[in-house]
Amino acid sequence: MRFLFITVLLLITPLAVASERPNVLFIVADDLNCAVGPYGDRVAVTPNLDRLAARGLVFDRAYCQQAVCNPSRSSFLTGLRPDTVKVDDLRKYFRETAAGGSTLVTLPQYFKNHGYFCQNIGKMFHNMGETQDRRSWSIDEVLFKGTHADDTVYTNTPPSLRNFSVTKAPVTEALDVPDTAYRDGQIANLAAGMLRDHPVKGQPFFLAVGFWRPHLPFVAPKKYWQLYQPEDIPLPKPSGPPADVPEIAMHGSREIHGYGGTPQDRPFTIDEIRHLRHGYYASISFMDAQLGEILDALDESGHAENTIVVFTSDHGFHIGEQSLWGKTTNFELDARVPLIIADPQHAFEHGKHTTALVELIDLYPTLATLAGIDRKLNSRLEGNDLSTVIADAAATVKDAAFTQHQQPFYGSPKNWQAWGYSIRTANWRYTEWRSIGSGEVVGRELYDHKADPLESKNIAATHPEIVASHAKQLAHQFKF
Repeated sequence: MRFLFITVLLLITPLAVASERPNVLFIVADDLNCAVGPYGDRVAVTPNLDRLAARGLVFDRAYCQQAVCNPSRSSFLTGLRPDTVKVDDLRKYFRETAAGGSTLVTLPQYFKNHGYFCQNIGKMFHNMGETQDRRSWSIDEVLFKGTHADDTVYTNTPPSLRNFSVTKAPVTEALDVPDTAYRDGQIANLAAGMLRDHPVKGQPFFLAVGFWRPHLPFVAPKKYWQLYQPEDIPLPKPSGPPADVPEIAMHGSREIHGYGGTPQDRPFTIDEIRHLRHGYYASISFMDAQLGEILDALDESGHAENTIVVFTSDHGFHIGEQSLWGKTTNFELDARVPLIIADPQHAFEHGKHTTALVELIDLYPTLATLAGIDRKLNSRLEGNDLSTVIADAAATVKDAAFTQHQQPFYGSPKNWQAWGYSIRTANWRYTEWRSIGSGEVVGRELYDHKADPLESKNIAATHPEIVASHAKQLAHQFKF
């Protein structure tokens, strides 16, 4: 009898301890650059991001580890850098590529192992397979399958009823339809329902919400387009490539040209550029409204005072700046991501910003610490704990952030020519391009973020001392 009592006690103790821990609401947008209110771009209408920022800490210098969906998500959801997890394209699965991948413990899986109910709604890991990573969750994932082109009214309309025909899907849609015509509206409804239904004094939860927008195609219900006047949409700055940029650093914006309604044999006109940027902003506002529905549900559920809320994106995005459309570069616009962490234990009266350099791989150890979980049990993590920054916005945990990407990315890996390795320090971004065949340096970029935050001129040739110091840091990080 005594043995039975001890056994039962051991079985219930982890859950009893877990019930005292905070919940986590982990929200990831897709292809969202820092063109949102908390970051000073007042074009995007984002009242709910503003609302979240007002009660949390806004990280002004947060960076992804590779600016494309699958590698970035595989990295921050395992807490490992791309070279460790060995996911560098859209189809690889980290369980199959990483050393010991079958035993890797993902961020949500870590919380599940510590007594949390873990649920995924939407695109969290990548969407190329039948499952994202079932073992990471307490129940089956939902609304994660399919392509972005599938998430259009056009694609879901029978061909006989369409009044036009395009390849794949139209690059924009502005239809008078409800929010639930698109996946993000459905995702918000399900997430809001989960928050309202989950017992306040029950098992703690880790709810992961993966929005599909503002990823291409730029589709949103008409009412979100109407938040903007087309003539007020600013044109991209700078509109051309950086002066003296190595050719390998650029790409042909292949992704956007894969959608119907984009010219294949000429550059975009001014009106087309403004329309596409309008579509990106409308998609942001649509996504923001879904965030608002979730935040409303959180406030009404009774969970708000015990729930850590994280909002970020898998990477940034170009909308015509530097002549580029899309991601897959090492430039600031693709590497930098929005990041807001609202922890009720460190509530800010009016919100606060930090300029501390941080990386998305830092989220795993940070959330484990904030939740009171012993993260030493996962010794493989390569990120830093940001809890000291959350407690004191003036604190720092690292002096550099690292991003990497290969070119040309789309198409067969046989076409890859070079890897670009990029380091962002307080005032500089330095990128070194190395031949995949020989390992030799085939290009260098240096941008002065105090004098040239838009990265309009590569000054590597005129600042050898800065190049040398940053190249040394790259060599140490990437083991050149």
